[in-house]
Amino acid sequence: MSKREKPVSAGRASLGDWKAFCAAHPEISYLNAVFTDQCGTVRGKRVPVEEADKIFTDGLQLPMSVYFLDVTGVNEDIHGRGYSDGDPDGTAYPIAGTVAPVPWASDQAQVLMTMETPEGQACEFEPRNVLARVAERLSARGLMPVSAVEFEFYLLDPKPDAKGRPLAPINPSTGDRERSNQVYGLSELDGFGDLLSDIGSYASGLSVPASAAVAEFAPGQYEINLKHGPEPLRSADHGILLRNLISAAAREHGLRASFMAKPFADQVGNGCHVHTSLLDTEGRNVFDDGGERGTDLMRHAIGGLQRTLPAAMAVLAPNLNAYRRFGPNLFVPVNGAWGYNNRSVAFRVPTGAPQARRIEHRVAGADANPYLVLAAILAGIDYGIENKIDPGEPTENNACDRVDPDLPLTLPRALDAFIASPVLRDYFGDLFVDIYAETKRLEFEKFNQTISTRELEWYL
Repeated sequence: MSKREKPVSAGRASLGDWKAFCAAHPEISYLNAVFTDQCGTVRGKRVPVEEADKIFTDGLQLPMSVYFLDVTGVNEDIHGRGYSDGDPDGTAYPIAGTVAPVPWASDQAQVLMTMETPEGQACEFEPRNVLARVAERLSARGLMPVSAVEFEFYLLDPKPDAKGRPLAPINPSTGDRERSNQVYGLSELDGFGDLLSDIGSYASGLSVPASAAVAEFAPGQYEINLKHGPEPLRSADHGILLRNLISAAAREHGLRASFMAKPFADQVGNGCHVHTSLLDTEGRNVFDDGGERGTDLMRHAIGGLQRTLPAAMAVLAPNLNAYRRFGPNLFVPVNGAWGYNNRSVAFRVPTGAPQARRIEHRVAGADANPYLVLAAILAGIDYGIENKIDPGEPTENNACDRVDPDLPLTLPRALDAFIASPVLRDYFGDLFVDIYAETKRLEFEKFNQTISTRELEWYL
């Protein structure tokens, strides 16, 4: 990535910002310098407050390999990066507007970080910088994405059953374990009202614009939405922070929040739905034609999402379990269909006021990295607009009963499509594509080295 291509929204927090924060929060003893790796795992370094000034003046030295750890936290020396090259440091800098108290730890603050290479360029394999790179393509067209992320998750008993399987939680208001599917049930929300209240409080404390909470399609499954906002980097930041704070709040209440794509074989999985519209330089929604149909530019954007979907599956469904979520008639997309007010399609145009016309991308799992999911979505949108791709006719009936054989619904196939895609290489960068794909390939191989209980049951 050239100096010209540095992220446009990654302004640094200053020492003055930090000093003002400390004056307002004298109780703070530690600062957590937080970053997100390619698996979407939140990592960081905790620094005593009296040593934190230098983070805001000189940055923080960290090995650049922290961004391509696998899901187990291991660096497998990907393409000679790690052991072979001496595991060199980059310099991470605090991001403006992200210093905040940690709501569940009264003596801690946190700040999001972004990394530069020793040459002073944005680190190409940091997921946040990948998103910035893609967003700049739309910015060059005079377009600003407005996005919001929605996560589904399960609340679980922290202790599994005797066979190690996850258990739905006990509802505090009834004393009984959750067993029924009560989508949009208010009593289910009431039972975990204290937890949901804390989630709202934590979100407010971190300036995360959390919105509605709903009970979903399975016992103990919930969804919390984020309000739409401009600047895609901020939207992805909010997604990462929301997922992290939900997990923290659940722990405080003696529960576990799971964003695993498919924790139960006989229940629906957890999705990550992303709503996106585009504003022009005058602040007008370019998807809005004043009616229900939307503009040609919106349909071209959908065409681009269709065209790039097979290659994007590697980041939308980043591990073996993520592909267990896909199947016919589960309200999970299994092809590239689009439609109006239709939850069975991959790319849904919700009903509502024309000025709010947008595309809901319904493919990703809740375990995916929001920076990479949004990067894939914006890349598809930009590609479709550039090439005026026709998405075909909208689907009016059930679209999720027809599995597209060309859609890669296993991780190895998806990684092959990702590696072979000149379009996503153009948007994501060759270096990121190669590092991500190799990390995930080795992670998959490592998973398969373990002999499963099912193998012992069937073959012993």
